[in-house]
Amino acid sequence: MSDVPPPSNPAPAPAPAAPDVASSTDADELRAKILSVRTEVAKVIVGQDAAVSGLVSALLVGGHVLIEGVPGVAKTLLVKTLARSLSLHFNRVQFTPDLMPTDVMGQMVFDSSESSFRFRPGPVFTNFLLADEVNRTPPKTQASLLEAMEESQVSVGGQTYKLPDPFVTIATQNPIEYEGTYPLPEAQLDRFLLKLIIDYPTADQEYEVLARHHRGLDPHKIAAAGVVPVAGPEDITAARALVRQVHVDDSVIKYIVDLCRATRESTSVLMGVSPRGAAALLHGTKAWSWLVGRPFATPDEVKAMARPALRHRMMLRPELELDGLTTDAVLDSILAAVPAPR
Repeated sequence: MSDVPPPSNPAPAPAPAAPDVASSTDADELRAKILSVRTEVAKVIVGQDAAVSGLVSALLVGGHVLIEGVPGVAKTLLVKTLARSLSLHFNRVQFTPDLMPTDVMGQMVFDSSESSFRFRPGPVFTNFLLADEVNRTPPKTQASLLEAMEESQVSVGGQTYKLPDPFVTIATQNPIEYEGTYPLPEAQLDRFLLKLIIDYPTADQEYEVLARHHRGLDPHKIAAAGVVPVAGPEDITAARALVRQVHVDDSVIKYIVDLCRATRESTSVLMGVSPRGAAALLHGTKAWSWLVGRPFATPDEVKAMARPALRHRMMLRPELELDGLTTDAVLDSILAAVPAPR
């Protein structure tokens, strides 16, 4: 799978002057605790370490994720299993053409016992919101998620209601079926920190999936598969504080700027990456650096996060898209052309 690789042991490298956030025993134990979610997810999901790592990275910086993949590749099951392994509250909303904003956000209802209106929270009031097949609902309902995603709050009836912390929206969509769908506009796509691609499994992975089903695995009963919570909200909060301390040298920041500006100057691109996209790549890089055990960011972490952080923020020229060019291919050429700092 050509996406974020799973974190591995950090390569030895001299660290620049920076806060030492990765050397303490507490920090190492916390990182191991966060990364152990991969072991729990692997009890149900086969061969999706890259997607799990991307989701955890987004969670560590409070970002939202768009998952794209054909039906039947365990997108929904992946999110449900991850939520259980992190002991976080999970809600799923199946987006349909008749879904209304109030079905997601909540609404004011009349309480006859008190002769007054009160707010009844919708499914968005959770830690993990799975917006399943988000491109099947009209733009009005899609847009209702914007405030929740951007501000972690909901405004109804002139009142503002804060969402739980952490709060992450994970939306899924089918990349090949367009009948009866409403493609997300660029302004809303830009709100997602990462776009992860889940492809078909390899032959060996698919064999293992069927073997597990043969042995009695029921994907609707995650707990029965032995998935247990290994981290909770307090661990996420502590990890986020450490991620914020990851040092990013000026040369690495300039490298991120150069990559994003190159997308705007490419002759293949109609609309390049915005400054918000550059900030997303920076935050993703810091999360990735912490996950691999470094107290500082290097160009390698930038390159690892470039595709998932930038692929959905670019609009290719239509004639080139018709010829089969992809944003990933353009990003690969930009990464090869823009010199990385040493």
